[in-house]
Amino acid sequence: MKQLFLALSLVVCICVALPVAAGPAEEPYEALREHVATEFAGRTPHEWGETVSGVRTRMKTNEKVVALTLDACGSATGKGVDADLIGFLERERIPATLFMNARWIDANPELFAKLAANPLFEIANHGWQHRPASVSGRNVYGISGTRDVPALVDEIERNARKIAALTGVRPRYYRSGTAYYDEVAVEVSRRLGQEVIGFSILGDAGATYRKGQVVAALLKAVPGDIIIAHMNHPEAETGVGLMAAIPELLRRGFRFVRLSDYELR
Repeated sequence: MKQLFLALSLVVCICVALPVAAGPAEEPYEALREHVATEFAGRTPHEWGETVSGVRTRMKTNEKVVALTLDACGSATGKGVDADLIGFLERERIPATLFMNARWIDANPELFAKLAANPLFEIANHGWQHRPASVSGRNVYGISGTRDVPALVDEIERNARKIAALTGVRPRYYRSGTAYYDEVAVEVSRRLGQEVIGFSILGDAGATYRKGQVVAALLKAVPGDIIIAHMNHPEAETGVGLMAAIPELLRRGFRFVRLSDYELR
């Protein structure tokens, strides 16, 4: 019995002494950047697009629920706020997941704090400079992607830490600028603790749809859909389209939820 006790004590001591790997949030930034670059060195991507391997585009459920995700991009012409849309979501108690770019946060600090404090919404990561997520510098829509793994780490992790510092909560989800990725970039994002979120309903095509197009897109919803639209273009018709379509979806028996409310696929 004494020998068994000593053996168990030894096991406990060994377990306690084993180092625990630091997560991305705890590891010093430069060390994390170097470690991730080393881990993914030499990896050549073979996919490029919005739905590459590993991107989550739906919720894993047959319930009549849809997730509204709104991007705030922070480009030179994209630092605005659709106040009418935000007010509508708050009045009608419509949950949403808000993908925030660092430049938009800097341009709207008081509103960001207000939205982050509202339990209707969860804050997600839309990158540091709104770049496509590439490990080889690919571009799309005339926007240059991150040139390599260290640049991709900067794009994802710097905004994740910014959001965590401002809110006390590290974001769980990442969507790149343009929602384009290669499959290695998706793996890097996961390594950083950020699940990559795509969409199954294109709600406003980069805030270019007219009201009728927004409504038509949303009314095709089926259980588990993830909607992408924008909250940073008050001059666009995204907001009026969403405010017309959402009551109809509710009438049809749909519920709006946040991404974290369901498992994703």
